[in-house]
Amino acid sequence: MSEALRHIDESTVREALSERSGCDSTVLGVLLAAGGSTRFGERNKLLAEIDGAPLVRRAARTLRDSRVSGIVAVLGHQSSAVRDALADLDVEFVENDAYERGLSTSVERGARAAAGSGVDAAVFLPGDMPFVDSATVDLLVGTFQGGVADAVAPVFEGQRGNPVLFGARHFDALRSVDGDVGGRRILLDSDGALLETDDAGTVTDIDTREDLERTRRE
Repeated sequence: MSEALRHIDESTVREALSERSGCDSTVLGVLLAAGGSTRFGERNKLLAEIDGAPLVRRAARTLRDSRVSGIVAVLGHQSSAVRDALADLDVEFVENDAYERGLSTSVERGARAAAGSGVDAAVFLPGDMPFVDSATVDLLVGTFQGGVADAVAPVFEGQRGNPVLFGARHFDALRSVDGDVGGRRILLDSDGALLETDDAGTVTDIDTREDLERTRRE
């Protein structure tokens, strides 16, 4: 995928923003927090803690500390417990009763919420990615607001990561994705871009207990 999409860097984004001062487009943060944690064991991985905070809460704080205009969390597996983990944050919630059918169902619910809110774009962040830097989210937002691309994902050392931003024109397509690929096909088919970043958090997710223990030791 990285060969099919054009690559941009931080300087490109900042130059584009400087030429479009006063841009007031809105970008929603969508936290994908519905999955069943099948590879993690009996416990919901989103509720596992690093430095005293659940993974899903750390991911939510990434969005909260960025330039997104609001946050919607898509809930499914153990939704009450995940909601409680985010209770005092300024987050709205939508339920995904079909979460067992794969990530695409949560992307669909998030895209539907974004379309209903009237925002210009949305950033989709999986709840099991607790180390993404808010500055990276800001660069993705800046890529859109600067008119560089309306579909963009970060890339770290040649590996495509998350979160991924999609402009509103892609919301209908996101509501039609299938399986566990999320919006990958749409990103590839769009006039999108890959944002070069030194943020290793964009390619660090927690799928297993071994992943969790490794990050705790680092």
